[in-house]
Amino acid sequence: MSATAHLETRHDWTLADVRALFQQPFNDLLFQAQTVHRAHFDPNRVQVSTLLSIKTGACPEDCKYCPQSGHYDTGLDKEKLMEVQKVLEAAAQAKAIGSTRFCMGAAWKHPSAKDMPYVLEMVKGVKRLGLETCMTLGRLDQEQTQALAEAGLDYYNHNLDTSPEFYGNIITTRTYGERLQTLAYVRDAGMKICSGGILGMGESLDDRAGLLIQLANLPEHPESVPINMLVKVKGTPLAEAEDVDPFDFIRTLAVARILMPKSHVRLSAGREQMNEQMQALAFMAGANSIFYGEKLLTTTNPQADKDMQLFARLGIQPEAREEHDDEVHQAAIEQALVEQRDSALFYDAASA
Repeated sequence: MSATAHLETRHDWTLADVRALFQQPFNDLLFQAQTVHRAHFDPNRVQVSTLLSIKTGACPEDCKYCPQSGHYDTGLDKEKLMEVQKVLEAAAQAKAIGSTRFCMGAAWKHPSAKDMPYVLEMVKGVKRLGLETCMTLGRLDQEQTQALAEAGLDYYNHNLDTSPEFYGNIITTRTYGERLQTLAYVRDAGMKICSGGILGMGESLDDRAGLLIQLANLPEHPESVPINMLVKVKGTPLAEAEDVDPFDFIRTLAVARILMPKSHVRLSAGREQMNEQMQALAFMAGANSIFYGEKLLTTTNPQADKDMQLFARLGIQPEAREEHDDEVHQAAIEQALVEQRDSALFYDAASA
């Protein structure tokens, strides 16, 4: 391989190619991943996002890892869609602690026509606060995708979860093709894609490779690639799944970085189970995005001050965000909240 070959952006990865990366000695793989990372990013900057569950529980999908599925008894209470004002208050708090992107997730198979107006107002309101916006609402059709784009949504998250071959062992209520179609609609509408998967569901090395190949061989790489470590929740079919080997998890991050050199690779769910040394290795492997705050949808996440303490010890800074004069910033937040309070869409969508 030439000195620059592993820095090239490709969309033609094969299983043999990716197996070869996984099979490298650990130090060699991390060195290659860090070299790629430094060619495209500041290695000491990490993008920080906050994730809020805007509608929790009773999802009709049967994803075997998910405590929000209505198919399993996990003790999670069903909640209505949050009021727009409460979402904006949470977004303002997220910005105050340093998040640059605010992600909103709803436990739906797909958004209903009744809920879409409220969702669109959330996007518009969060944008007015000066944050990037991201949503994960399930499957979308073209009309919904276009409406979200016109409202100003920056990113849409729709994970592939695993390889096409292993997918049927995890989910039966939505096809792999439907997931890919939603990603295509999102891209066609001009939004950025956030898509990744989960490790620790019983998948093989080839399944991990297959997931990354699907993502890397899309016509355009996802701008954000979340790599999750399974959070085992009592009541779900995967509650007793075997733990992921930490080195295997780090290897997967490194391979994701090499395959998608210009994407943000997000160290996502499962960080609560990772010690500081494992997280430091993850950043060395090319991870450069995290979720920030106490909750990641319905599972715990390291507290914000704990993250900042680790960043300080590693010499890492949050990725820069646009700064505003404090008074102007506060005025913008207050105005956005007032506008939502006066809006006909202020009320709880689920009871409208």
